[in-house]
Amino acid sequence: MLFKALVTLLFGSEWKLKQRIVAARHPRARQLMVKLWGALQYECGSSVAWNASFAGEPCFPHGIKSIFISGAASVGRNAVIFQQVTIGSNTLAGSKGFGAPEIGDNCYIGAGAKIVGKVRVGNNVRIGANAVVYKDVPDNSVVLSGEQRTVAGREHMDNRFYSFRGQWCYFDEGSWRPVSDPAVLAHLAGVSAGA
Repeated sequence: MLFKALVTLLFGSEWKLKQRIVAARHPRARQLMVKLWGALQYECGSSVAWNASFAGEPCFPHGIKSIFISGAASVGRNAVIFQQVTIGSNTLAGSKGFGAPEIGDNCYIGAGAKIVGKVRVGNNVRIGANAVVYKDVPDNSVVLSGEQRTVAGREHMDNRFYSFRGQWCYFDEGSWRPVSDPAVLAHLAGVSAGA
């Protein structure tokens, strides 16, 4: 967290660095701050474009970690943005949703949510964890992720993790054990032959 410490020491916070970049008049100073911003984003596993438009400082409850926000996106005031959120542009030429999202004021965006393309998310909207938004959302709405669907099985399922480690093994209680079941070995041999 070297770059976070450096940004905090020099600017007070990540957000203040972003504001200084936007307000910078001297090209060299802007260039240096953009490089520092990029290093900070890399360190946090994020890509919040320094030129993304924000009407006010957003709340990142877990910090700017694993968040992607396109430079063409705009976000309103009082946004709450959790980890692993994507607010991304659709740059596929001729695509129906070509463009970047526009997020209204007072929006709450849950962990893992994806907002992609030229969509308008209204004011006072809640977007649930892992929801995918690709159509406009009216004011005062809630967007949920897909409904959980469970398909009941009749047979025991083998959920062990297999890996080839000189021989086929599976992970069991903290260690790798060799596969001895001939049917499993035959299946794994067929899978690796097709790879």
